[in-house]
Amino acid sequence: MKDEGRLHPITIAVRDIAAIFGRMGFGVAFGPEVETEWYNFDALNIPGDHPSRDMWDTFWVKTKPGEERKLLRTHTSPVQVRWLEKHGAPVRIIAPGKVFRNEATDATHEAQFYQLEGLAVGEGITLAHLKGALDRFAREYFGPDAKTRFRPSFFPFTEPSVEVDMWFPAQQKWLEVMGAGMVHPKVLENAKVDPERYQGFAFGAGIERLAMIKYGIPDARLFHTGDIRFDYAFEDASA
Repeated sequence: MKDEGRLHPITIAVRDIAAIFGRMGFGVAFGPEVETEWYNFDALNIPGDHPSRDMWDTFWVKTKPGEERKLLRTHTSPVQVRWLEKHGAPVRIIAPGKVFRNEATDATHEAQFYQLEGLAVGEGITLAHLKGALDRFAREYFGPDAKTRFRPSFFPFTEPSVEVDMWFPAQQKWLEVMGAGMVHPKVLENAKVDPERYQGFAFGAGIERLAMIKYGIPDARLFHTGDIRFDYAFEDASA
């Protein structure tokens, strides 16, 4: 009997999420996993004294003398700036991809994981548009009774910034699922977009975390073990 191939659980999750945002008019964009310091930090309004610049939080890549510092990207947010530089505004994209952080591995943390970045830039965009987009995503991905709420927060690349919680009726509780906010005017300027004319929102979430919540997966490390029993079980659950 010929063995049949299987899609990786993360591939299934990315395709499902991309399909939902695709119905809202979002395209899919990608960027390099080895990123420059400018795109990963400076262009996103993350100052030089930010903790993520430290060696114990970021995997820096050895470069030649005089060459711009490079690193394994810590988020897919650099795709925002790269896409806006190349295509300008208006734009609606999601940017799924692999990211790297120097973290201890446990049931909820990995040094390598997948992140979903979302970006919408245009004239007259507000937090209400962000809330509407995330409410629709919650209902389509987690079920018709799911809903979202915003809590004030801080991120260097958004202003104002919010933490996004989602309500899950089955568990009867709110769970924090992502960070979001209005794109900081400085980020738009760095991407050669006029912040006086255009506004936008952005959000970021861990793809493994979204799938863990949806399918009741207890350990993030299962996604990267290569155990085909987990792959088969995930495929059956997501069918």
